Amino acid sequence: MRKLQLVLLLVSILLNPFALAGSLEGILSAQTQAPDQQKDQKDQKGAVEPLSFEDQREELEQGIKHVLLSQVEAWNKGNIEGFMQGYWNSPDLTFISGSDITKGWEPTLERYRKNYQQGGNEMGHLEFQDLNIDLLSRRAAVVTGRWGLTMSTGKHPHGFFTLVFKRMPGGWKIVQDHTSGAGN
Repeated sequence: MRKLQLVLLLVSILLNPFALAGSLEGILSAQTQAPDQQKDQKDQKGAVEPLSFEDQREELEQGIKHVLLSQVEAWNKGNIEGFMQGYWNSPDLTFISGSDITKGWEPTLERYRKNYQQGGNEMGHLEFQDLNIDLLSRRAAVVTGRWGLTMSTGKHPHGFFTLVFKRMPGGWKIVQDHTSGAGN
């Protein structure tokens, strides 16, 4: 905000050299006040201040949780294509599981189809647990958690995942997925 004020001050000086005294006094008095007093003063003047990263944290985390919830809902309806909407539709998507690395959205989709829809395989009922969202910035996050499937046979494959999310123009997308299985 201070940079913006200084830029505006410089522009006003260029346009009107006599505006320097009043503008400089306002900036200096704002800098010497406590941060909560500065916010109150800005609010009283009616200025709209952009939200800080901390103020946006809950909204950003909710966006990521929405992607994961949408994935679970799609999976549990047998909709792998809907599940894949949480992933970045790019040849640069990376999916790592066991000793396999799959590059690209289409190959990842085919991997899911092969393992969970073809040859009599079932998808089971998916759950995510113990989510930890580590926001690295407004546009990047690392998410860890547990996944679990409940199969009609009574088996319960489960494991852990680490997801790298990026905020794209269309919303949050998984750009890298490292999933490990812990057994049945």
